[in-house]
Amino acid sequence: MFLAMDTVFDQCSIAILDANGQVLSSHTETGKRQQTQQILPMIDAALSEANLRLADIKALIFNRGPGAFSGIRINTAVVQALSVAHDIPCVGISSLQAIAQCAYKKYGLTQVYSALDARMQQVYFGQYSILGDVADNSIMQPVLANDSDSTEQLLDYDSQTVLNLPIVGNGAPLLKAHDGQVCHKDVWPDAVVIGQLGIAQFMNVGGTDAANALPRYLRNQAWKTLKEQGKA
Repeated sequence: MFLAMDTVFDQCSIAILDANGQVLSSHTETGKRQQTQQILPMIDAALSEANLRLADIKALIFNRGPGAFSGIRINTAVVQALSVAHDIPCVGISSLQAIAQCAYKKYGLTQVYSALDARMQQVYFGQYSILGDVADNSIMQPVLANDSDSTEQLLDYDSQTVLNLPIVGNGAPLLKAHDGQVCHKDVWPDAVVIGQLGIAQFMNVGGTDAANALPRYLRNQAWKTLKEQGKA
């Protein structure tokens, strides 16, 4: 059994899934103001509903970002603490990959750009595709370029994509679209999507310990205030 969580997408979302990705328990509370108070009781409630204990959990799956700093910090800290306390491996999932996977499930899109509003006149951005040469061809995979080890980057508002692929996520309308380019801003993953991606990753490469369950911010000095970053 797998426990998945997300506090990055302005929500507190918890899901428990079996090894086939079937949902045993899933609950989402929208809004981010109460995440620190919500997350542990929601985990307890999900375990109770599924008639499980943390000792039954094979891996802890979390949204590692990029995204809102406070949201990343909350679910990363909870996963690290539970991992240390119960000796459970961790699996971090990209928020941009989750957006792409949600678009695949919702719209059947097999090639997309993911765009998440990063504020400060920028979006978090990445390219994803269903690849025919991977073991699980129902999982959106990152499309890497220029020998990079990650597709994730920051783009300025009004940037234009290289290809005329669909753009998904709430950052879609903030970019300059090509003529006829499809944009879907109403793509908002929950812990179920995070969990299904995490299970596929765990089955492929395994998990990591708490010390290596690291967040992904992209923006340097993300923890500083706008004034400290020299922003208006």
